[in-house]
Amino acid sequence: MKKLLISLALGLSALMTGVSGYAQTPAPAAAEAPAAAAPAAEAPAAAAPAPKVDSGDTAWMLTSTMLVILMTIPGLALFYGGLGRSKNMLSVLMQVFVIFSLISILWALYGYSLAFSGEGKFFGGLDKIFLKGVSQETFGALATIPEYVFLAFQGTFAAITVALIVGAFAERAKFSAVLLFSLLWFTFSYVPIAHMVWGGGLLAADGALDFAGGTVVHINAGVAGLVGAYVIGKRIGFGKEAFTPHSLTLTMVGASLLWVGWFGFNAGSAGAANANAGLAFVNTVLATAAATLAWSVGEAMHKGKASMLGAASGAVAGLVAVTPAAGFVGPMGSIVLGLLAGFVCLWGVGGLKRMLGADDAFDVFGVHGVGGILGAILTGVFAAQSLGGTGGLTPDTFSMGAQVWIQVKSVLVTIVWSGVVAFIAYKIADLTIGLRVSEEEEREGLDITSHGETAYSR
Repeated sequence: MKKLLISLALGLSALMTGVSGYAQTPAPAAAEAPAAAAPAAEAPAAAAPAPKVDSGDTAWMLTSTMLVILMTIPGLALFYGGLGRSKNMLSVLMQVFVIFSLISILWALYGYSLAFSGEGKFFGGLDKIFLKGVSQETFGALATIPEYVFLAFQGTFAAITVALIVGAFAERAKFSAVLLFSLLWFTFSYVPIAHMVWGGGLLAADGALDFAGGTVVHINAGVAGLVGAYVIGKRIGFGKEAFTPHSLTLTMVGASLLWVGWFGFNAGSAGAANANAGLAFVNTVLATAAATLAWSVGEAMHKGKASMLGAASGAVAGLVAVTPAAGFVGPMGSIVLGLLAGFVCLWGVGGLKRMLGADDAFDVFGVHGVGGILGAILTGVFAAQSLGGTGGLTPDTFSMGAQVWIQVKSVLVTIVWSGVVAFIAYKIADLTIGLRVSEEEEREGLDITSHGETAYSR
């Protein structure tokens, strides 16, 4: 499987050019050597400051890590749980809860090492497998926070990405098969894409901008969810019965927790308690608010009424779209990005979903996939200084056209890589365990048939 994926990526990598960088937390530029004043030799370049724990940065990153956990459990769990039918509420909660636990362990065992050590184009190394060499005295990619804090923060990103996928095939998949798929997809899709974008791999070398996970998290998960919806098949009665959410109250609570937790996701990706974190924080407020309004207006124009479900979905669409852009665009750019995301993702869960013909139960692709693609590409536009952006990783030489092309390539690589890995992982789970519950179990509900309990007393 690894050979297949590497061959695929090598074919795409012919498009790439190289200037290395760490997209999520840009490294400071090396100091230039002073002009030659003495004939003997040039003065040496100023040495980079030695890593040193900064209590403010560390406190902010610990807080951000907890916020990302909040947006997963309970945020994502309640958002998805409320969207399902009452007979499947616990199954959704269980999948999110246990996936978070599983990926947290796998991240410590080998995920962190493969993503953030070594210098491979697609995978890192095994230098830090089982957290070998990581201690209270070591530093990861950030020079002002302990490595333990950095790996914990990145581990929450890995966990929520895998958990996002379950919304696409909710209410019909076997619990054990979901866990096997999660292990395989995490290992061969999340880890390499995280390394390619944030760990100094292929896409980082090309100069791709992804501040907090447009490609690594949202496109990655959205494509895997869409593939799963096709492979597992439609729910019994899809298109004939009304699959209405059983608790929009819980969905609203979940969406609110997602919005709150997303400040750790985006502002935390600055890697420090600094002005860049402040910019990402403001952009997260504005893009989300704009997308909420845009979705509500679009829904009112189309259906005559704006719904609570639409407002919550619009908020998530705005959060998704601003994720890759949060620290690279200005506040006005984030508002425009949010407005576009609201309208485009509304189409994604409506017209596009009908065109694709897949039973993506909770619109994982329509919101996370479509919103992630939109945000990743438009980051290359709104990062321009002329539009209020920061100029990305190379402000002195930033070119909008060149950056948009780099963003498009990173999106294409992510779509193909995630799609191929997801298809193979689903097929392995299907052949070994079986992906889908029986028709009788599906009709009765997964809470009882898979977990032996119910969410509500009868």
